Amino acid sequence: MILLLWGFAGWHYSDPMGITPQQFKQMQDRLKGPKRIPAAVFERPVSAPATVALRTTILGIDPSLRGTGYGVIRIAKPVPETLVHGMIACQANWPHSRCLVQIVTRLRQVLDEHSPEVCVIEGLFFAQNLQTALIMGEARGAAMATIAERGIPIFEIAPRKVKQAIVGYGAAQKLAVAKMVQRMLRLAEPPGPDAADALALALTHAQESGRYGLTTPRKI
Repeated sequence: MILLLWGFAGWHYSDPMGITPQQFKQMQDRLKGPKRIPAAVFERPVSAPATVALRTTILGIDPSLRGTGYGVIRIAKPVPETLVHGMIACQANWPHSRCLVQIVTRLRQVLDEHSPEVCVIEGLFFAQNLQTALIMGEARGAAMATIAERGIPIFEIAPRKVKQAIVGYGAAQKLAVAKMVQRMLRLAEPPGPDAADALALALTHAQESGRYGLTTPRKI
């Protein structure tokens, strides 16, 4: 508070807080000055390009010699559009070479029909049985070679990370993944387990590659 007091020298300022007349005048001048408008912290020009270019058509592959799952989604609002999903089935009595040809043939058909811009495949996981790991590697290699010959970039995501992203639990069962995929894509019924895993891979990649994604998908 500023007080005016009469003294022998006339009227003078007296301030209980110790502000001098010069300081009081400087405060008045600042108050009369133009107001400053703070800049928005998250604001950016409308014409500025997005930091991440999200590919809109994504192919997910869950490789297996006898039942490779696949699914293609297209990013759209309010939910992604499911273009195709299924499983490449191979009979138990088929030799490995015939199964690999079946995988390559069907994937080429999917590529021709839907032209995905990116592929995401299930990452490698620990297998106690060496024979199982080798067979899985054969199917995975056949699928990757088929995609790579078209020049389509391939990314991989670990199975546990996919379950965490879709269900919220890294050790979720296949049925839980299928039901959540059905809900997220608004499908009439849950997809088969292998197809559900493939669609879950595509959905997870879409989330991680979005503008606000916190992690970068691993390219292979």
